[in-house]
Amino acid sequence: MANQQMDENKIQTPQNLILEDRRILNVTGVSDVDSFDEKTVIVFTQLGELTVRGSDLHINNLSVETGELQLEGQISSLSYAEEQEKSGGFFIKVFR
Repeated sequence: MANQQMDENKIQTPQNLILEDRRILNVTGVSDVDSFDEKTVIVFTQLGELTVRGSDLHINNLSVETGELQLEGQISSLSYAEEQEKSGGFFIKVFR
């Protein structure tokens, strides 16, 4: 219960995506990294799951305390996953 209250009381900082020459990506508002390899990096942000695709991707800097991430490589796309509905999501609808 205390953790839930702490999460609700967290101050959200603005999320920024700064892409420099399609080689360096700086992201703020990052809470965790889900997975990464040289072609795909998936991170959890305050605005949802962000997927970065490209080639030769490397995480240069990650600080979940400050919510900052820096990626380097040939970046070809950035996309957010659709938000899941709060009523239970996809599987609840399938099994109704």
